[in-house]
Amino acid sequence: MSEVRSRLRKDIEKQLCQLLGNARLCLVYKGSDHGFTPQAFHSKCDAQGSTLVVGYNNSGYIFGGFSSEGFRSRQVFVKDDEAFIFGINTEETIPITIKIPVKNSNAAIYDVSQHGPTFGNIALQFLSTGMQVRSDATNDYEFKSKDIHGDDKTLVDIEVYRVEGVGDNMDFPWRKISWRVEDKRRLIEVVRNYKPSMNKISHSRVLMIGPVGAGKSSFFNSVNSIFQGHVATQAVAGSDATSVTTRYRTYTVKDEKCGKSPSLILCDSMGLEEKAGTGLDVEDVPKILDGHVPDRYQFNPTASIQPSTSRYLSSPSLKDKIHCVVFVLDACKVSILSDKMEEKLRQLRLKIRQHDVPQLVLITKVDELCRTVAEDIKNVYTSRAVEKQIHTAAARLGIPVSCVLPVKNYSFELELDDETDILILHAVQQILRMADLYFDDILVENEENTNKDVQLL
Repeated sequence: MSEVRSRLRKDIEKQLCQLLGNARLCLVYKGSDHGFTPQAFHSKCDAQGSTLVVGYNNSGYIFGGFSSEGFRSRQVFVKDDEAFIFGINTEETIPITIKIPVKNSNAAIYDVSQHGPTFGNIALQFLSTGMQVRSDATNDYEFKSKDIHGDDKTLVDIEVYRVEGVGDNMDFPWRKISWRVEDKRRLIEVVRNYKPSMNKISHSRVLMIGPVGAGKSSFFNSVNSIFQGHVATQAVAGSDATSVTTRYRTYTVKDEKCGKSPSLILCDSMGLEEKAGTGLDVEDVPKILDGHVPDRYQFNPTASIQPSTSRYLSSPSLKDKIHCVVFVLDACKVSILSDKMEEKLRQLRLKIRQHDVPQLVLITKVDELCRTVAEDIKNVYTSRAVEKQIHTAAARLGIPVSCVLPVKNYSFELELDDETDILILHAVQQILRMADLYFDDILVENEENTNKDVQLL
């Protein structure tokens, strides 16, 4: 996947985070990638919560503003006691951040869909006139233009960040689960004793699809680790510019305690990339769904598998088909998926729907998204940042919010953690439930066809 990259230098980012109270920044919009228009800004930045706007000019200044209320196209001035604007001259040997607190908090930001981010009564306004910034000292913010942007009002680029760690957590969880050790044991038994709802099928087969580096292989490794009783790495996983997985792999989970595998096969695919001729070929997916693609098939990004391909399964049975598809997305990148990647995901969703296969979404790396979740995984369902990304993923893929689940894979740990296991096991339980919906539909269809045959007689 082509990643939208921040222009912020690490030292400048550190200064800004300190200015915000040691918060964390998550890039959600970049003008040079998403467009220098109010519409592009609002489509990416509305309802993101606390927001930091960062502009860049050719004079070496980085300048913008912060609002704890964020933007939602409310068509009004918004009150915000915590808002401020800032300027940094990066040409200085030691860049110093100038912070201008809001003076008239009742007009901290002007939040209207026709304009880009606007602080005060046009004290600082971006995108409403393309690359030109409108800026005047007002009663809302008092400052000297040369201190903020050196009187250079022409943008080179603009970025907007969601600010995390400022009012990160809600008082009550937005989704409730129990974190007791007994619940972990119960979930393990649910997975261990699971049998597909069709008697003739021994395993539910689940296909994992997602952009490069999202964590598909790591999810299987994490599930396998729970049943192995220790952190284990079987599927090749890692971080690279291109897909680490190059072959189609089908994995069964090894249960160390009972000596047999749960009735679940996780199928790992090549990572999605936005450019044509790279990553998983969209045309390979229907053939995977129908069971034509054999284990260890070497993907060819420039050509999909054909009936003439060696080991092509020409007459697959129901057990060879895919019974559930799981999209795997990096929580930190959901908001900045490129238009091409979003379109590729939509194409895949359409093809999967045509095959009547249930779909889920896993949001991985939630600990990297939110500082409080990194400190304690039990905060995952009180984190505003995680909730926002789940709603964003649901909207972008056209999937119900209830079908989007957060997980934290094992990546650097040496030992298992009960709470991490519980989050992963909840996801596996939902995957198995969705697979059973596939079998239930077939049973209903078979029953309807039988009734029709009886009526004809």
